[in-house]
Amino acid sequence: MRPVHGHPATAHPDLLIGLSVADDSGVYALGDGRALVQSVDIFTPVVDDPYHWGKIAAANALSDIYAMGGDPLTALTILAWPRDELPYDLASEVLRGGLDVMAVAACTVVGGHSLDAPEPLFGYAITGLVASADAVAITGALPGDVLILTKPLGIGIVTTAIKRGFCPPQLAAAAIAQMSSLNSAAGAALRSNKAHAATDITGFGLLGHLKEMCEASNVGATVRMSDVPVLDGVGDLLEQGAWAGGSKRNLEAVLEFVRSADLDIRILADAQTSGGLLVSLHVSDADAYLRAVPGAVAIGQISEGAGIAVV
Repeated sequence: MRPVHGHPATAHPDLLIGLSVADDSGVYALGDGRALVQSVDIFTPVVDDPYHWGKIAAANALSDIYAMGGDPLTALTILAWPRDELPYDLASEVLRGGLDVMAVAACTVVGGHSLDAPEPLFGYAITGLVASADAVAITGALPGDVLILTKPLGIGIVTTAIKRGFCPPQLAAAAIAQMSSLNSAAGAALRSNKAHAATDITGFGLLGHLKEMCEASNVGATVRMSDVPVLDGVGDLLEQGAWAGGSKRNLEAVLEFVRSADLDIRILADAQTSGGLLVSLHVSDADAYLRAVPGAVAIGQISEGAGIAVV
């Protein structure tokens, strides 16, 4: 959700992180050194299998809590279902997938809401906890920080190829497994390694979310294209035309902010579902973070000034 300013309902002395900045979750101090971390996320199916869609939706919703350094506590289910078009057995599989991931996350599903709708939608509203002093916002990146990405890119390209019927089954399975995996280790390592800023990479792609971090922190950034992890086989799918309209709009939205010479940077604008965390932290803490989070890769650094240089 984009920032909203001025309304009294969006401000409170105990609100540590709210709508004044485009962050992943709201953070509200409880007064005892702890704070609530709250977020909601729903979307239409990104894969055909209902069970896997449920798993992916749960992991995606939980990611907003992990991106703030929080631990998920409770969840409310949100399900929209076209009851005259799709059998309820499929909805049960969606719910089962979500519950299986919530169990792994030790997040208790306490209720929810369902409704009849023209197309299926599924997700969760999540409440978590974090020590108020440990909450990680998108606003704290500092010049000289190392930029780390915790999951490979390419999910949007893969899901587009799945929808169009030309994604290799092995690549589709790898993407589904990645989307279903939790960012819990990446989130816990934010606290233990004193991360300055973090956000999860979702619909706006790497460049869109990095742009938000840079603008919120009044900094610039450099991304080393050759170091950015990408799912194996994604380049071939991109050449075959697996390039969604949302990702195209992502690229158009950041072009004025990005300097990239002659590099093809489409993968950096690819819209992700349940992507990894993008983390900014002091160079002295980077190696420890990389050791703590399997698959994490240093992809660049924060700089003074403005804009993103892709080299």
